[in-house]
Amino acid sequence: MELKTLTFIIVGATFALYIGIAIWSRAKSTGDFYVAGKGVHPVANGMATAADWMSAASFISMAGLIAFLGYGGAVFLMGWTGGYVLLAMLLAPYLRKFGKFTVPEFVGERYYSQTARVVAVICLIVASVTYVIGQMRGIGVAFSRFMEVDFATGLFTGMGIVFIYAVLGGMKGITYTQIAQYCVLIFAYTIPAIFISLNLTGNPIPQLALGGSMADGVHLLDKLDMVVTDLGFKEYTTSPNGNMLNMLLYTFSLMIGTAGLPHVIIRFFTVPKVKDARYSAGWALVFIAILYTTAPAVGAMARLNLMNTIQIGPVGSPDGNVEIAHLPAWMDRWRTTGLLEWEDKNGDGRIQYYSEAGLGEKAAEYGWAGNEMTKVDRDIMVLANPEIANLPNWVIALVAAGGIAAALSTAAGLLLAIASAISHDLLKGIFRPDINEKQELLASRIAMAFAIGVAAYFGLNPPGFAAQVVALAFGLAASSIFPALMMGIFDKRANSTGAVAGMLSGLGITLLYIFWFKGWFFVPGTNMAPNSADHWVLGISPEAFGAVGAGVNFLVAYFVSRATAPPPEHIQHLVEDIRVPRGAGGATSH
Repeated sequence: MELKTLTFIIVGATFALYIGIAIWSRAKSTGDFYVAGKGVHPVANGMATAADWMSAASFISMAGLIAFLGYGGAVFLMGWTGGYVLLAMLLAPYLRKFGKFTVPEFVGERYYSQTARVVAVICLIVASVTYVIGQMRGIGVAFSRFMEVDFATGLFTGMGIVFIYAVLGGMKGITYTQIAQYCVLIFAYTIPAIFISLNLTGNPIPQLALGGSMADGVHLLDKLDMVVTDLGFKEYTTSPNGNMLNMLLYTFSLMIGTAGLPHVIIRFFTVPKVKDARYSAGWALVFIAILYTTAPAVGAMARLNLMNTIQIGPVGSPDGNVEIAHLPAWMDRWRTTGLLEWEDKNGDGRIQYYSEAGLGEKAAEYGWAGNEMTKVDRDIMVLANPEIANLPNWVIALVAAGGIAAALSTAAGLLLAIASAISHDLLKGIFRPDINEKQELLASRIAMAFAIGVAAYFGLNPPGFAAQVVALAFGLAASSIFPALMMGIFDKRANSTGAVAGMLSGLGITLLYIFWFKGWFFVPGTNMAPNSADHWVLGISPEAFGAVGAGVNFLVAYFVSRATAPPPEHIQHLVEDIRVPRGAGGATSH
């Protein structure tokens, strides 16, 4: 069957499944909408949490970054996985013990302050909107490919699907939809990896094939090193030459940012008991590990297949002129999306894709007139990999469905976190405490629709690849939300004044650094600020600065809390109660 038809069938079937589940499990109360009635089984919640957490950045972008960064791409594996362990051990059980709907609600009651709650809402919205921009980019990449349309059309199509099932089902619908999406995305990620692993090494286990040998007896990574160095690029397995301080802070920012992500934290509010929150975290880590241990192999194999495919030799035309050889069909298909571009700049009838800097004088011998692969978007690598490897059409279609599932699952969770913060924490908690449940549900759905529109707008003009945008979101969560949660649980002396000062200072300095060094500030009479690494403070990239912002947050909150009045006695007892995660009951401040 033709690829496009098969893709429409498989992807359409998954859409029907998602929307059917949303209708079946439609939220009928605020408890259903926000925390799925607190009745989700730990294994099911672990699977839903894994789908919620493994976003388009994990499925689509991470292996693409590893493919081009090589060893340096390990920062994403270490940061995101390590952060989940922090979340499971230090936050999830205690927040479930508290027993509320949202993270700002915890902040507001723990710090006995509506101001703290509002600040937490602001921090949550800033981090979550930035994160969902990355998901919208992933949705646009996946939809544009399988529909064979431009990126913008793909993005708006995906936005419509998210709107239907996220607005309709709330947390209850999203939970069961995410279970289905996890099954789709994990099969879509591992099956092509197994095929390609067998083709290259004869070993069906990608994790082992990465360190195995190819048919000619050469180790796969050695072969990849030879291929890329022959074309003038740096060895794939070489340690990055970047600032080690930056790499350390980047990893740490991703870790504590993961532990501070509101849309993941609220998943632990959906289980019946505190013990179930711990079990959910353990199961989620198992489900996450399946993809994360496969990603390095996918990245390496994708890079090898790409480099071997693109170097096309000249072909003579009937009139004696040299013309571009017939390129693989996958390149033409991806060119339609605008995410892959090439140009025969020197008219030699072949595509030259190598590093001029690495080849030096040899470049002139090759007739170098500039890199002829003018655009290779890293976010296409996972989705294009099965096509590059000439896998069966049903596998290619399955990967498209998996990429879309990954982006949709996380986008839905983020949009719910944003909607609940606006409707439950701001509207119901502060401005209109007298509204009834029906009005609150309506407000939640309106807020979610608005958030989808904002995210789609910025998704059309994102500040980087999906994983880079997500890294910025993690930095914002790390600098604002994580310290407030940690001190709220483990420091009885932390008070409302310290929490508010800490969150504002951490978020403020991180936003300032990101905006300045991403070149988004405009100063009249001058050029925009440079975003070159040469200008970063101590070589710290904007994506890594969240760890510095978190440090500022902790220090400000600690010293301001010590310099002002201690929390009331009942709040200090509340903190002690939260740290004893027994039973199903919530902690109380009375």
